[in-house]
Amino acid sequence: MAATDHRRATAERNVSAILDAVERLLARSATVTIAAVAAESGVSRVTVYAHFDSVAALLEAVVRRAVKGALAALAAADPASGPARDALDRVVDASWQVLDRHSGMARTAAELLSAERLRASHEQAMVPVRELIERGRAEGAFRTDLPADWLVTVFYALLHATGDDVRAGRIDQASAAAVLRTTLHSVLAG
Repeated sequence: MAATDHRRATAERNVSAILDAVERLLARSATVTIAAVAAESGVSRVTVYAHFDSVAALLEAVVRRAVKGALAALAAADPASGPARDALDRVVDASWQVLDRHSGMARTAAELLSAERLRASHEQAMVPVRELIERGRAEGAFRTDLPADWLVTVFYALLHATGDDVRAGRIDQASAAAVLRTTLHSVLAG
């Protein structure tokens, strides 16, 4: 039993080190390869392959971990309290901070993962936004002429488009959250 616990703990440390390495590589805009991840994490390529069979699998895992962090940020934004329009501002600010922190990851994941895999990895983060949109619709603050799921898709598409425009220099980093808030209020109010 103790040997199994030790192996499990070692495996968990290795996975954490590997995912941390992927995040560091992405933050530096470095190319993510199995060899680069192994070197950055301090484990062998064999160890990386033991946990992840491809770069795409690594990216999916690191995106899932980032989404867990995003869920915590969304929960801290308390989207269920106050008027929906005010809650939207808090959710936008929290979402923008998370995306801004993981911009390299977002860019690389969009390039290397299919739309289906990206959507699946973000599904949990869509729930609080969907609930906020539905609450806003019930309050009369948000439009009801378009499906709620479509408005959730638009929320995340605009969030990521804002990140793209910041990286391209078309939107100033300092004003990005305000631009996003204004745009989303227009879209959701109809």
